[in-house]
Amino acid sequence: MKNKPLKKFGQNYLTDRNTILKIIDKFNPQKDDEIIEIGPGRGALTNELSKKCNNIKAIEIDTRVIESLSIQFPNIAFINKDFLKLDFNEIYESSKLRVIGNIPYNITSPIIFKLIENRTIFSDALMMVQYEVAKRMISKPNTKDYGILGVILNYFTTVNLEFKIPPTVFIPKPKVDSAIISLNFDKDIDDDLNDRFFINVVKAAFGNRRKTLKNSLNNSIFVSHNLNEVDFDFSRRAETLSIEEFVWLAKTLSKQNDNGRK
Repeated sequence: MKNKPLKKFGQNYLTDRNTILKIIDKFNPQKDDEIIEIGPGRGALTNELSKKCNNIKAIEIDTRVIESLSIQFPNIAFINKDFLKLDFNEIYESSKLRVIGNIPYNITSPIIFKLIENRTIFSDALMMVQYEVAKRMISKPNTKDYGILGVILNYFTTVNLEFKIPPTVFIPKPKVDSAIISLNFDKDIDDDLNDRFFINVVKAAFGNRRKTLKNSLNNSIFVSHNLNEVDFDFSRRAETLSIEEFVWLAKTLSKQNDNGRK
């Protein structure tokens, strides 16, 4: 399979066997797992997955590789679609799905958010991302990496940075370090808080990172909310808030919405 990696798809093919086996070992696929692979590319991970699992669906946007992959791995269902446009009802069967992939770094956040939006059908995910992004995913309050991605991921999932990967294991070599991150969709989410509303509050809070919460929220879709009625120090900046404080703030603002409808 000699297709040249395409920049528009963010393709960097993983070639080092030791790294491939280390990723598969961390994922620990079982025979009866229902697995979704994002972006099989030349089949580096696919090859090892196919030896261990009977039910794999691989989502690949690059039409050039679909035919050769299908011939090489006849026991795998290859779906030639953009993962971000995929309707999971088309592929979801009965048990929860597991996800693995060397995903395009330029669409990491949209992929993560799509998984979160459909989290009830997933059990876990293991993905390769840019190392700097991985640091943001596991970030804590009052650090420079703490932001939207870290708050939302740690609210909805248990996230871990498993190990770092150098550029030398790819063709072509990326200009950045990579990392393997794991997500487990095992969190008990507050039923009284709408997912989208929580995400919007977090995004608005970090909308003007160097400004106070009051300024950020007043420059967002929450401008009509009366912050003076909320017992909270809005002179703080978003990066100082814990996830629990974001949850409390989102629930409080949501109640203002509900009261306004009455």
